[in-house]
Formats: sequence, structure tokens, C-alpha cells
Amino acid sequence: MWMNVLIGSVMSERLADRVYEIAAELFAMLAAPTRLRIVCTLMTGERNVGQLVEHLALSQPNISQHLNMLYRAGVLARRRTGSQIYYRVEHAQVRELCLSLLGTMPAEPQPLKRRRASKSALNDSKEIS
Repeated sequence: MWMNVLIGSVMSERLADRVYEIAAELFAMLAAPTRLRIVCTLMTGERNVGQLVEHLALSQPNISQHLNMLYRAGVLARRRTGSQIYYRVEHAQVRELCLSLLGTMPAEPQPLKRRRASKSALNDSKEIS
């Protein structure tokens, strides 16, 4: 019985580690503001490159490069109609993340603070380690 508990604990830790790895990969993919804007724009429905260029006021090569990265990562799906390719959000967790972001964004978002580390703070952090 204790062996089952031990194996279950190890498996839970491995699963938790994998969840964190996947979340980090997802956050890294969405870390670029342009990719995040594209994904959030596609939350309103599928669009082709020309529509995204017009809506986001960015260059076609720039948007195409980001779309390709998001597609290869499995964040987006695409379909072809004639010569046009339409993109949509495919990844369920990305969809949830964007809905959460769009639903909770205040009118005046507060940027992160960029503080300089003081010498005393550096010394304190060495003592903690």
C-alpha cells in the first residue's frame, strides 16, 4: 500500500512539473505583444491575413510570421477558401486565457514596476539563499 502512495506521489509531481512546463511554453509563445494581439483579435472570429493587417495596422510580413509561429505551436488552426487562408484560435487554454484577459482588463492597465535592486536588498537575498 505504501508503495502505491509513493508511486502516486511521484507521478503527481511529474504531472505537476509537466503542467508547469506546458504553461511556460504557452506563456512564452504569447509573450510577444503582437502574437497576443493577433490571438485576442481572433477570439471574435476567424480572419485572413488581410483582415488582420487592416485591423491591427501592422505589416503583412510581420503578421504572417507570427501567424506561422502560432499555427506551428498549435495555438491557431487554419482553413483555405480559394486563395485565402483563414485563421482561428484552436487551443482551448489559450481561448480561456484570452477571455480572462479581455474580461478583466481595466481601462488603465498598470504596468509592472521596474525597480533597481539596492545593495542592501542584494545582500538580503544572498542571506535567504
